Amino acid sequence: MTMPSPVTPPRLLDALRQQIRYMHYSLRTEEAYLHWVRAFIRFHDLRHPAELSQPEVEAFLTWLANERGVAQATHRQALSALLFLYQRVLRQHLPWMEEIGRPRNERRLPAVLSADEVAALLAKLDLLQQQQQSPGFSSFGLLGRLLYGTGMRLLEGLRLRFKDIDFDRSAIVVREGKGFKDRVVMLPGALVAPLRMQLGLVHAVWADDRASGLAGVHLPDALARKYPRAAESWAWHWVFPQARPTVDPRSAVLRRHHLPEGSFQRVFKLAVAAAAIHKPASPHTLRHSFATHLLQAGYDIRTVQELLGHADVSTTMIYTHVLRLGGGAVRSPLDSLAGAVSTPASATAAPPAPATGRTPDVGAAAPAASPPASAAITAPAPGLPGALRYPAPGGRPLTVRRAREPQSPWPAAAASHRSPPTPNSAAAATSAS
Repeated sequence: MTMPSPVTPPRLLDALRQQIRYMHYSLRTEEAYLHWVRAFIRFHDLRHPAELSQPEVEAFLTWLANERGVAQATHRQALSALLFLYQRVLRQHLPWMEEIGRPRNERRLPAVLSADEVAALLAKLDLLQQQQQSPGFSSFGLLGRLLYGTGMRLLEGLRLRFKDIDFDRSAIVVREGKGFKDRVVMLPGALVAPLRMQLGLVHAVWADDRASGLAGVHLPDALARKYPRAAESWAWHWVFPQARPTVDPRSAVLRRHHLPEGSFQRVFKLAVAAAAIHKPASPHTLRHSFATHLLQAGYDIRTVQELLGHADVSTTMIYTHVLRLGGGAVRSPLDSLAGAVSTPASATAAPPAPATGRTPDVGAAAPAASPPASAAITAPAPGLPGALRYPAPGGRPLTVRRAREPQSPWPAAAASHRSPPTPNSAAAATSAS
């Protein structure tokens, strides 16, 4: 009777991959966790993580924060990867895992483009595609308009399939968004004709793939086994396919994928520079601009939340803070001061007298000199007492001059029937608090 051979345990990184896929995490998360675990092992001279504990983990995270200067989000991602390694792979649940400090979450205001900047950017995307002679079905301008017109993330737009576009209902179904959640967004009427033209070009690519016997597109989960012919059907094909087939990173099958993110990101960066936009703009900035412009148009926050796919309305509320960047329509007190903004001397000087060709009369009276600035400032206002003199130590009188009332910013003719400006709610709430 032969004894069964003992099962060889998988290597550490292979076990990490198995656990990540068991939890149905995305490919992005798998790549990020593998990266941080490799960096952690190399930081400690290739020692096995089972031999390390809290001091080594904190030393690695301290090195990331102090020496590498990573952001808070990167710091939290590295910590999550190590905690996943110890808890899910090494099966260690120790008290020190709960005691490790997490970086504070600081929310920053996103960059937002104006409507004119968006229009200039989209025009540059069309121009760059013509200059680079990109394939006709890799429409960068159409992709940029789709991201701005629907508020989709870049990867959501690249993963769009033909079956997800409903021209009859003017809707687009976003599949497997952030958190593997589906949602429905609008189909802009301005994109109906361009999308139909794009699908016509892509259909020719799909027909060539079927004629050449190329494997079908990638399907999520186990749909490829449940529906064996679905991957080769036109309904599941990409709206923005890649120019050349590539090898699937998980199944090692040669097939046509969607357009890579890096291809559009590089063209987008060139378009931002060509449009002379001096903001830290990325493809995700189009999503920020979409939400901000909807709020400016008067749409309620709940509608914008559903279109963006946010689980919590507090995430969508960040765009209401962007709307207050101009001070919430509060008028600055500097604008109420008459003559507060200084002008150059050349702008206020009187123009020279025209040359008449004759010598000026010696006995003519000189023009009256303008009063000095100090006299204009210290002169008492009508109806107010002049300077007050009080005795001061040392026998010298101390002069105290009354300040003038600030002049009204409204013209004298309109001041009698114009009511004073009413402060808005933001200013009133600030003063009340």
